[in-house]
Amino acid sequence: MTRRVDKRDKPMSPGAGAGRSSQEPQHTHALDPLLYRLGNFIELKEEDKQRLKDSVLRTGVVDRGQDVICENERPDYVHVVVDGWACRYKYLSDGRRAILGYLIPGDVCDVHIALLDHMDHSVSTLTKATFALIPRETVNYIFENNITLAYALFWASLVDESVQREWFVNNTGRPADKRLAHLLCEMQLRHRAAGLARGSCIDFPLTQQDLADAMGITVVHTNRVMQKLRGDGLITYDNKQLTIHDWEALKAFGDFDSGYMHLTEEALRQ
Repeated sequence: MTRRVDKRDKPMSPGAGAGRSSQEPQHTHALDPLLYRLGNFIELKEEDKQRLKDSVLRTGVVDRGQDVICENERPDYVHVVVDGWACRYKYLSDGRRAILGYLIPGDVCDVHIALLDHMDHSVSTLTKATFALIPRETVNYIFENNITLAYALFWASLVDESVQREWFVNNTGRPADKRLAHLLCEMQLRHRAAGLARGSCIDFPLTQQDLADAMGITVVHTNRVMQKLRGDGLITYDNKQLTIHDWEALKAFGDFDSGYMHLTEEALRQ
């Protein structure tokens, strides 16, 4: 098993549907974004990549606003996002939705279900989305028989936990404008880590309600802070595309330190 330190020789890929240059990675398999993301931790051998690809039983498309996994269920499959956006969420007693995290291509929704007996939150689509389904028994077999893939998937799970801790700090310790700036920086780097970014632009199909439910503020407040970042010339948000015009300024304003994301030097480069 070779621990990954850097991958400067592999330029990043654009998102789905965008124009690709001949030098950008071509995501042709459902798990390519996940494999690209895992490359931030370890250089997987071709046989390990193929073993993970072969583990996919099928793919499925889910319309926007539908639950993929419900709280207290024990899914029969581990779900990997192939295309579109989803989220982890819980409902509060007053009916409000609290988004616990966004899920983009390359993210594994529920790998821990191979060990736990039920889900402690729900997963729902924020756009029409495609998922790769890996049987729970297959994931258990990988954990028990392929230490390289087990380590890689465990790394991804640990990074998800690190991101969750940073969300708690962000939502409890920063004012709303800095909170949004920090979130936008994180999503830009997560797209780079999965080979989905197009320079400073990423697909960003979220509604203001989706943002508000993740930051714990109202839609009106979300609109106000979004307009502030636009007015300051830091970002453009148009036609479901987010463009960051001044990466260093946005990072500084949002108190963003990418250390918690555990990424390679390439993914950290603007």
